[in-house]
Amino acid sequence: MVYYILKSYKLKTSPFNIFRKLSAQKYCFWLESSLNSEHSLGRYSFLGIDPFYIFQAKNRDPFADLRKICAQYKLDLPQTKLPFLGGAVGYFAYDLGFALEKKLNCQPKEDSGIPDCFFGFYNTIIIIDHFKQLLYIFSVGFPEKKYHLAKTLAETNFKKAYNLISQSHIDTYRPNTKENLHQISANFTKVNYLLAVKKAKEYIKAGDIYQVNLAQELQTKTDLSGPEIYGRLRKISPSYFSAYLDAKDFQIISSSPERFLKVEGNKVTTRPMKGTRPRSQNRLRDQRFKKALLKSAKDKAELIMIVDLERNDLGKVCAYDSIQVNKLRQLEGYSTVFQTTATVSGSLHKDKDRFDLLRACFPGGSITGCPKIRAMEIIEELEPTRRSIYTGSLGYLSFSGGLDFNILIRTILKKNNKLHFGIGGGIVADSRPEDEYRETLVKAKAMLEAIK
Repeated sequence: MVYYILKSYKLKTSPFNIFRKLSAQKYCFWLESSLNSEHSLGRYSFLGIDPFYIFQAKNRDPFADLRKICAQYKLDLPQTKLPFLGGAVGYFAYDLGFALEKKLNCQPKEDSGIPDCFFGFYNTIIIIDHFKQLLYIFSVGFPEKKYHLAKTLAETNFKKAYNLISQSHIDTYRPNTKENLHQISANFTKVNYLLAVKKAKEYIKAGDIYQVNLAQELQTKTDLSGPEIYGRLRKISPSYFSAYLDAKDFQIISSSPERFLKVEGNKVTTRPMKGTRPRSQNRLRDQRFKKALLKSAKDKAELIMIVDLERNDLGKVCAYDSIQVNKLRQLEGYSTVFQTTATVSGSLHKDKDRFDLLRACFPGGSITGCPKIRAMEIIEELEPTRRSIYTGSLGYLSFSGGLDFNILIRTILKKNNKLHFGIGGGIVADSRPEDEYRETLVKAKAMLEAIK
């Protein structure tokens, strides 16, 4: 018998205060819907500390091992509708794709040195319901097998979480207002990025691909802590799939607007995103940018191509007649950009599970191009360094069998005092190199502001 505790309380302080209090603890994570609106995507946020087990892998397929570990910890709580009550939280780096697709022709390249896959297993979770203004503390006795040991562990962890939250209303925080005076460098010169776009267009003309995502990476140094940068980024660029993960030797700081995959029961949802325009404080200019995106045949074609790719990926593991396009092209407005998004869903085949799904769909098609494998080969050829976490995925694998992962865009990797963040866009036949380069800088705006 599994022992657990689940209690709810009125939310008496800001979620960010709670995060700040917990961020000093080991392996703190925060999966945050910082763009809280009436949209259902913005309802819940999740925090956790002190995982009971760490799993990591590099240059190999991790899914069989993850399936085996998760099978040891199963939790069925039909009486609650809360989507995440404990489990594994972590990421799959884009570079994992090279281990999954053995036929990819890989070249020796500089990489970040961090794992391709990293997950902490958390038995105690803090859930924030932004709609009801409630805070839940959940604690389960995993990994203990004996009931009395599990009960003691769950109660101890529950009390620790409760005490930390109780102290979070005491606001002694003073934000670091220093300017970051370190220079920013890139792994592409502008000239070389324009040449890479032209080369990608040659591949499209030759029929190798229909589109490809090309990215550059910016790097700088910082005197700011990971939580400080995250606090700035969430304020400048709130989003539905924001995340902070402290992996001890490095931190991931993300304000991603894009969901990769969600599983509830046997239902699968993916939300690919293609098409970007900047926002303006001038209302008329802002409306012009919005209309230009909606009228753009190029951006519409990009998104439709990726929708077809995602339908094909889901078709590998879902009942084929269950796959449908729920929304083909929906406009979403964020603080610094407009984006267009589609929603595709399906039902897992009875012989497939969530790990088969991840294996079939990773990395997300919206950040590779199509066809996916050839697009990844061209990315490997044209981009000068490995992407690391950028365009990978971060999220959770719940004890109850669900999952929810974002696409790691608008994301900063902090390793010691160095920051790395990728910015890219989809290249198609009628892409103009100067416009594509400019789009990457539009996408970098919030991150550049966050680090000053």
